[in-house]
This record gives sequence, structure tokens and C-alpha cells, in this order.
Amino acid sequence: MNTKSYFFQSFAIVALAFIAFIGFKQVLPNKIFSDSKIDSKNVLIDSLLLESVANDSLSPKGDSVADLENQEAGEKINFDASQGIEFPSETFDNYKGYQYLISFYEKLYQLENNPQAKVRIAYYGDSMTDGDLIVQDVRTNYQQRFGGNGVGFVPITSESAASRGSVKSSYSKNWKTQSYLNVKRPTNPFGVNGHVFYANDAKNQTWVQYEAGLNKFSTSLDNPTLFYGKSHRKGNVNFIIGKDTLRKNLVPNNLVNTIKVASGSIKAFKANFVQADSIPIYGFNFDNGTGVHVDNFSQRGNSGLPISIFDAGVMQSFNNTLKYDLIILHYGTNVLNYGTKNYFWYEKGMKKVVNKIRESFPGVSILIVSTADKSTKYDLEMKTDSAVVPLMKAQKRYALETESGFVNLYTLMGGDGSMVKWVDEAPARANKDYTHFNQRGAKAIGNLLYEQLNKGYEQYKVLREKRDVTDKPRTVRKAKADSVAVKKDSVNE
Repeated sequence: MNTKSYFFQSFAIVALAFIAFIGFKQVLPNKIFSDSKIDSKNVLIDSLLLESVANDSLSPKGDSVADLENQEAGEKINFDASQGIEFPSETFDNYKGYQYLISFYEKLYQLENNPQAKVRIAYYGDSMTDGDLIVQDVRTNYQQRFGGNGVGFVPITSESAASRGSVKSSYSKNWKTQSYLNVKRPTNPFGVNGHVFYANDAKNQTWVQYEAGLNKFSTSLDNPTLFYGKSHRKGNVNFIIGKDTLRKNLVPNNLVNTIKVASGSIKAFKANFVQADSIPIYGFNFDNGTGVHVDNFSQRGNSGLPISIFDAGVMQSFNNTLKYDLIILHYGTNVLNYGTKNYFWYEKGMKKVVNKIRESFPGVSILIVSTADKSTKYDLEMKTDSAVVPLMKAQKRYALETESGFVNLYTLMGGDGSMVKWVDEAPARANKDYTHFNQRGAKAIGNLLYEQLNKGYEQYKVLREKRDVTDKPRTVRKAKADSVAVKKDSVNE
């Protein structure tokens, strides 16, 4: 046997295969061999998204999508009056759905006329809102105008704890965490932020510590309150505030229970959990009780679909205390990269999400925020990814069908090619991944979101005033007896 001959034959085959690969690369679709590097470290994809993609045939279905979009383009959307108010009709292209935010706007109106009232917003999102980006600017804008102090609900542990400026937190490494991103059947129901935490280390102390941030309206921890769930066993928690230690019992009798750490405002505290391994811990809330409060429930890798597995009873228990008026769903970043421009499967899944929210938070207004622009390399040039617009339209479609408000973030930031501009301008407003905003860009996006919502609110106030004027009973003046008598005399003459 001539081993040397076999070696050279094998080498020749490998070499020819490599040359063929290089040749075929030139004619195959560019996106398969994108030159952009993807850092897979800490990238999570929720299980429901993976299942939805696997169950979908991913066939183009181009005709049905095109037919639907042609039908939608000229569609006129008329609204039924709610609370005696009817916003002007819209088209699918310019749809914002202010009509479906009336209950939220009415709460803002009541707050504007009564500073002791309260409005609360839950902002669910993916990595776009990680570290309180975007959300903190929406929060600041509302608190600047309507009052309010505090960062709202904060989880026990967080991937972005070290980078978040609106509140500082640190925690022991022995917390057990279950997330709705990758656990379908948690040991206990998820909390309002989609997580449940356990202090299940009997040998080592399990703790979490919070310190007020430097952002405007969050320079103190206001009325810090612990939220925890139901269990058959009790536990304890020691709150360390300065030199003082407060020992309190955890009595987990209800679906959702609370313990107030302190009344008023403090700068920092530490919570040590003792013999509380069986008790589901959810997080702490910080707010001063009046004005507007905005909770950031962000989770990297999230498509939004996991919200559909929330326990409605537990959510209602949270809502009995927190009392939400608006829930924002800001997703899309993690839905773009599956080789399809048909998002019927995602529309179907997100309709279930909206229905779950309505069941969990009765009477709440819902706002859908679309995907932002994202760029991908085509023929050595960064351009808007071909899946962005189809996904944005799918998000608009399920917003309209579920009677939710809608923010078209893609057009709001400039439309086609805008992400490239945000990355290339000086100073830059987006990162070199051509997907995520930096702090400067996030602030701009937060301001744009607030401006659109506020434009709807100002329009609501005008319509409300017209309604009140129209509905106001007219006063009928009765003539005095003397004047009637004079008229009779004049007639007799």
C-alpha cells in the first residue's frame, strides 16, 4: 500500500473542496456568509420563539403577504367612540392608535389636576432596554411633567445591574433564579418581571443590596418594599440600614405578599435572607406614592412571547398593589434573524400575549413599540435588513387587531438606512453592531417615544374639552313674572 499516494490524494480532495467553497461563496446569498461577527457570549433565545420558528414552515408565502399589504395600504381605520371621545380616522401606514390609550390618558388627566394621584407604566422589552436604557428617559420625561420619584420595581439579580445608573445593586452569587425566558414550568409562578428568585443556600448568606442612583428623580430609595410569593414555610429577612438592623418575618400566606423596608426615603440598604429557601422572592419596589412611575422589565434575548405563560392570578395580585395604567411591549430585535419575511406566526403568538395581559391587568391600556432599524451587510455595504419592514408591519398589524396603541420606531428614527446614519454620525448614537443604541441614542429614542405619547395626550385633552362642552346641559333662563306682565299689557294695547 502506498500511504504517501493516499496522503496526496486526500490533500488534493481537501484543496479542491476549499477552492469550490470559495467559488460558490461568490454566487450564494450574501447573508449566509455575512462578514459581520456575532458574539454569542451571553446571547439567550427564549424557548417559545425557538418552538414557534421550528413549527412554522418558513415558506415565503409571498403572494399572501403581498396581497395583505396591498389591501392594508389603502385601508381607512375608523374608531368607535370611547368615554364619549373619538379620535380622527387613520390609515394603516400612519396608524398610532391613540384611541386605544384613552383610559391611560384619562389617568394622566386626573393626575394633572390632582398631584396626589398616581399613574404606573410597565415597560417590557429586550436588550434594547437593558440597563434601563430608553426606559429611564421615558420615566424622566413623565416625572418632570407630572411628578413622581423613584425607579419603580427592581429585580433581585440582573445581567445589567453593574451598568444601570438609575439604581445601583449588588447581590450574592448563590441566588437561584428561574426566568420565563427558558423555564416553562417554574417551581413557583413568575413575578411581574418574569423571574422568581430563591435564597436556597443554607450554608452561606444570601443577600441583595441597593443604593440610590444619580439620575434625576431617582437619587433616593422611596418607600422600599419587598415583594415575595406563597410558600408553606415561613422565613426571615434582616434589613441593614446604616448602623441599624431590622429583623422582619416573611409570612408567605398569599400569592403575592409585601414587606415595607422603611417609610419615606433612604439612600441604601442591604437585605439578608434567613431560612427563606422555600419562599419565592420577586424584587423590591421604589416609589414615593404620587406622580408617574415606570417599571423596566427588560430581558436580553426576549421575543415577548414568554409573557403568554404568566399566571394571570399572580399578575392580578401584583396589580392589586401596583395598579398599572399602561403596559408597553417593546420587542423585535430577537425576531429578525430566522431567514423569513413572513411573520404570521409571530403575530399569532403576540396576540396571545396581549390577551394574557388583558386577563392579568384588567382595563389596562397597551402600547406596542416596533422593531428599530437594523443593518446587515449586503455586497460589502451595510443596509437596512430586508426583514425589518415586514416585521414592523406584522407588529403594527397585531397592534391594530388587538386594539393597542402603536409606535413605529423604525420610521420614528428615520426609516430606511437610519441605523447606518446613527452609527456613522459624530458623535455616534448607535453601536457598531448596527442593532443597539448607545446611551446617547437611547436618550434620543426615549424622548421620541415620550413625544409621540404626549402628542396623543394633548390631542386627547382637546377632544375631552369638546366632549364636556357638548355634553354640558344648557341653562334655560325663565322670564321674571313682572316682565311677562308688561308684555301682556303691551299686547293688549
